[in-house]
Amino acid sequence: MRADPNEITGAARVWLGTPYRHQASTLGAGCDCLGLLRGVWRAINGAEPMALPPYRADWRDRDHAGSLLAAAETFLQRKEGEPQAGDVILFRLHRAMPPKHCGIMLSATGFIHAQEQVGVVEANLSEAWRRRLAGTYQFPKNG
Repeated sequence: MRADPNEITGAARVWLGTPYRHQASTLGAGCDCLGLLRGVWRAINGAEPMALPPYRADWRDRDHAGSLLAAAETFLQRKEGEPQAGDVILFRLHRAMPPKHCGIMLSATGFIHAQEQVGVVEANLSEAWRRRLAGTYQFPKNG
């Protein structure tokens, strides 16, 4: 079963303005893009499904190259078609690399993500971002 998109977008918007902090997932104190997803997961599903190993911020890190995609395939539900409000979106930061960035759709044209040196912000799903899309997923609803 899929989690309610309104619940997801509401839980995500609470994070707006949270500073960027690599590997963090603490509302108001700091998070990275994965930390934002983890925080929304906790808001809609409770405890996280697994503990995360340390990971580098460097997008060229080949040791964990497929980790984000593998986690999405394991814990989220793959979705076909255009991303919509409440969907999780994965991005490639370089076309030759697997996805290394993620966000949550707030509408059909906008998403929320944690950006280095900026923090958690809303952004338009511009053509530049669309070219980097590597997958669309949905949060499951536990319980």
